[in-house]
Amino acid sequence: MSLEVQVTIDAADPGALAEFWATALGYRVQPPPPPFTTWDEALEAWGVPAGRRHDASAAVDPDGHGPRLFFQRVPEGKSAKNRLHLDVRAAPGLAGDERMAALETAAERLVAHGATRLLRVDPEPPLVPGNIVMADPEGNEFCLD
Repeated sequence: MSLEVQVTIDAADPGALAEFWATALGYRVQPPPPPFTTWDEALEAWGVPAGRRHDASAAVDPDGHGPRLFFQRVPEGKSAKNRLHLDVRAAPGLAGDERMAALETAAERLVAHGATRLLRVDPEPPLVPGNIVMADPEGNEFCLD
């Protein structure tokens, strides 16, 4: 039996980062559980103090296949390169110029939503297909692959 995986990401602004990653991956920000129509309503009912209501957020795959991304507020900022990063498969099955064009299109879309472009790695067959290294709005590195 396999187990589900949740990816947890430390953040200064969990809600904003959840929105960015939902856009980046075609996910959606996780809605509150029934019978609640808003997170404020749910958190109020659960007795969560107003000052703690933006401490976490999540993005989920609407098709239920990808892992849940959970964003939690932490007091410290990012201080070093990630030891783990996400590869966003923006050009699976593509090669050469066609692959890099698809990656460039994805990079432009994500920059418009707050990402930063860090590095383009051009293809070097047979082992390097090419990718673009990016950072999300809080500086967490990821690759368009």
